[in-house]
Amino acid sequence: MSNQDAGKDAAAQRILAAIRAIPRGQVAGYGEVARRAGLPGRARLVARLLSQNDDRDLPWHRVLRSDGRIAFPEGSKGFREQSQRLRAEGVRVEAGRVRGQRAAATLDEQMWGDGMLAPPASARPVRKSRAASTGGKRARS
Repeated sequence: MSNQDAGKDAAAQRILAAIRAIPRGQVAGYGEVARRAGLPGRARLVARLLSQNDDRDLPWHRVLRSDGRIAFPEGSKGFREQSQRLRAEGVRVEAGRVRGQRAAATLDEQMWGDGMLAPPASARPVRKSRAASTGGKRARS
């Protein structure tokens, strides 16, 4: 096995582990799965890996588009199966979209809550001014 093949296999294993870690009754977007696997920006890799999946125990149905929609065409066998599996876990699915929860919560959103772009000011690190970091003397150029 080449180093490139070993790297692809390691990435696939990390993605599969991230999918298995999605709790029952919750969902995550393809991009969030990639981030959780340490592969930010690799949502398409997650989708490709899921399209090749033959492990019936993998909770693939918990992975959605970032807007909360099922990626299969409406009415297709995959669409119906994913909707049924999600509903069996108590997830509300209406018109092919998960309702009542977001599909792609980021780590910041999980820690600080929805709608906040940054942690509260009291939790942010304090930046020293340039003068304070040089002991009050101006740095020479």
